[in-house]
Amino acid sequence: MEFTELIQTVLIYALPVLFAITIHEAAHGYAARHFGDNTAAMMGRITLNPIKHIDPVGTILMPLLLYFATSGAFLFGYAKPVPVRFDQLRHPKRDMIWVALAGPASNFVQAVLWGLALVLMVGVGLHERFFLEMCRAGITVNLVMWAFNLFPLPPLDGGRILVGLLPWRQAQAVARIEPYGFFIVMALVIAGVVGSYWLRPLMSLGYSAIDLILYPFMALLR
Repeated sequence: MEFTELIQTVLIYALPVLFAITIHEAAHGYAARHFGDNTAAMMGRITLNPIKHIDPVGTILMPLLLYFATSGAFLFGYAKPVPVRFDQLRHPKRDMIWVALAGPASNFVQAVLWGLALVLMVGVGLHERFFLEMCRAGITVNLVMWAFNLFPLPPLDGGRILVGLLPWRQAQAVARIEPYGFFIVMALVIAGVVGSYWLRPLMSLGYSAIDLILYPFMALLR
């Protein structure tokens, strides 16, 4: 990839990625505060300031290294997790489901909004490639975050949701995986299991849902 093309790609993805990770983490904090845990609020993490959520290694260094090492074929990164004390929630086992779900849900909503922006721009005749590509990047980035974070293994949000849904004995067994969960997930990602059997089917479902949601707007603009 030529340098100018690389810069353009970075500029196209920069804003969608910053919005995606910032709102995702802030959503966890807002939900936690709503259900009784003020830890994130006291640490200043309930904010839309992206600097508060950026992890130098996970948000910047790792994605860049993987991008260059794989020529853009494989990307992975993470933000600084918002601290949540589940024991401080009013109903810990039930409320952790909503706190965990808040992040992926925020990404799905963002994907819909980027899709709506794309539909409106095309509908009014705005065909500036940079902005159209940014909207498409916004849809893709947020659907990836939505689907990946719902993978049912802690410490991912899907794992926390699973712990909240399972009976106590099974929930405790799944929760014990958390210290090793990141390495298990990465191994499954590298082996292609997560991509083939989770990300692609769920993202396909996500794209179909967004098409259905946006259909009335597309029909109005025809």
